[in-house]
Amino acid sequence: MPKSLLLLNATLVNEGRTFPADVLVKDGFIERIGSGFSHFPADVTIDAAGKHLLPGVIDDQVHFREPGLTYKADLYTESRAAVAGGVTAFMEMPNTVPNTLTQALLADKYALAAGKSLANYSFFMGASNDNLAEVVKTNPRDVCGIKVFMGSSTGNMLVDNEGTLRALFRESPMLIATHCEDEATVRASAEKYRRQYGEDAPASIHPLVRDEAACLRSSSFAVALAKEYNTRLHILHISTADELPLFTNAVPLAQKRITAEVCVHHLWFDAGDYDRLGSRIKCNPAIKDARHKGALFAALVDDRLDIIATDHAPHTADEKSHGYWQSHAGLPLVQHPLLLMLEFYHQGRIALPKVVEKMSHAPAVLFGVERRGYLREGYWADLVLVDLAGGTTVSRENIHYKCGWSPLEGTAFRSAVTHTVVSGHLAYAGGRFDESETGKRLLFNR
Repeated sequence: MPKSLLLLNATLVNEGRTFPADVLVKDGFIERIGSGFSHFPADVTIDAAGKHLLPGVIDDQVHFREPGLTYKADLYTESRAAVAGGVTAFMEMPNTVPNTLTQALLADKYALAAGKSLANYSFFMGASNDNLAEVVKTNPRDVCGIKVFMGSSTGNMLVDNEGTLRALFRESPMLIATHCEDEATVRASAEKYRRQYGEDAPASIHPLVRDEAACLRSSSFAVALAKEYNTRLHILHISTADELPLFTNAVPLAQKRITAEVCVHHLWFDAGDYDRLGSRIKCNPAIKDARHKGALFAALVDDRLDIIATDHAPHTADEKSHGYWQSHAGLPLVQHPLLLMLEFYHQGRIALPKVVEKMSHAPAVLFGVERRGYLREGYWADLVLVDLAGGTTVSRENIHYKCGWSPLEGTAFRSAVTHTVVSGHLAYAGGRFDESETGKRLLFNR
């Protein structure tokens, strides 16, 4: 097995700088960053001239569907897709089947990933209305966080008991990540629009059923609880301009107790796309009108929103093809978040170092990921090499998701991911995978 990797003539993007350098990787770690390394011996040498080398993307919100829902996704297929897109680490959600509500079930997921995930991995412990005793056993050192669904979910994952929520926020030993949509508001809106449209509702009503008020009520409550108990709170997939006053850019990320993320689909799509894509872009929280998209992007750039994620949530094409009320919510995205953000860079909307900050540095800081998220000597070699002029057109032929489709089909991106290195292993190069090594379990400095 190759133990050393040499990248020559790359343009590095790291910690606010863009600069030429060579990188030597040995035994999984970045050993040296500098120049004039062409004489160094290495098992594999890559001439990266004309390409940009970035730290691998850390996606803190994915649903890979294993165990229990593997007919539409699994840890192998979805981590493979992630690696093809430059995502070297993921944090996966607990609403699998069974829900990850015990330490034993959490351990089972880690065992599965150790044998089949091509990317580095971590899993959230799930909270319910009645598993607080299990939640408080979670080890902050090797688990990314506690997931609380403060909005519609499946199975026993909706936490709608205020006493339980207060106990979780008071006693959690670590970061709590929340899905925030007020359940009562959503149900009332659903009843209203079902009366209006019956069973033939168009997908375009989704942002009305799951509206701004539902998001703001739940997010505001979560923030209030976090402030009351000094909880480390991270609110997932912010989708409205209305919620942005809840967050600040007045202090550095490392000092924040309350953080938030935006997902790529809430930056890329808006309500006008329902006419074209229908329930293919139905997700929770909903993609809303264009004013929100612009406000979210501005808040990302000025640091009120801290990181970028995908909320990758695949369903089969059949599950997405039914009428609005029956169609499943969620879309597959983990193969393309970097290309999406690089397209915004090409449009002049965000600087390249800012893309790296929000997709690699900031997730590492926000979760306290140990020795990842940066191009630094002594850090794990999680690397992605991109050709900003390479071009990638999304098609059924190059999608790696088990579900086999993407809402981005036909999109022509100006950039391409050419190589992905996971914990020092060249996992993807020139469209081919090397599956001889799996990713590593993430550890956290807490």
